[in-house]
Amino acid sequence: MNRLVRFAAPCALALLACAASAPAPALADGDDTALTNLIALASQRLALAEPVARWKWANHQAITDKPREEALLADVQKRAAAANVDPTFARAFFQDQIDASKEVQNALFASWRASQPPQEPAPDLATSTRPQLDRLTQSLIAGLARVQPLRAAPDCPSRVAQSLANWKSLTRYDSTRSNALNRALGHVCETGGVGATG
Repeated sequence: MNRLVRFAAPCALALLACAASAPAPALADGDDTALTNLIALASQRLALAEPVARWKWANHQAITDKPREEALLADVQKRAAAANVDPTFARAFFQDQIDASKEVQNALFASWRASQPPQEPAPDLATSTRPQLDRLTQSLIAGLARVQPLRAAPDCPSRVAQSLANWKSLTRYDSTRSNALNRALGHVCETGGVGATG
């Protein structure tokens, strides 16, 4: 069993614990543990789009909140600089996270308008969901520090795609969110995008 599979299987069960314990950066030696970890964290963040959407729906709030988005991106740049991560890279990556989340939220709103809105009470954004998002932000910045050495590699997009395919095979991934997850990973590589695995 290769190192990626040995590491990724427990990550599927304990994503944040793995985020904190994966010290090795993604390097040219083909060990893409750090990429798999970053994908797992991005997916976990994307899963929080649903409770955010439920709160916005219940409270008649718009999906887009530009002031909050700008505040998050400014904070991310500061945290990134403190973690020796290129702030421009961090900002682009987190803009992708915001856009991917809004893609999921828009799809949920469209579904609820067309059929039946959620019946259960919405989770409290301030005390429940936002603290989770904040913890994920810190873990994602640490993850960006580990993948930063890989960003300029010519095979970066294909390695991201292969890591994504490996991660999906190890988890119960919601395939309806594939496009949103691809969007969330759009700026991991300097050239952008998630390349073909073949």
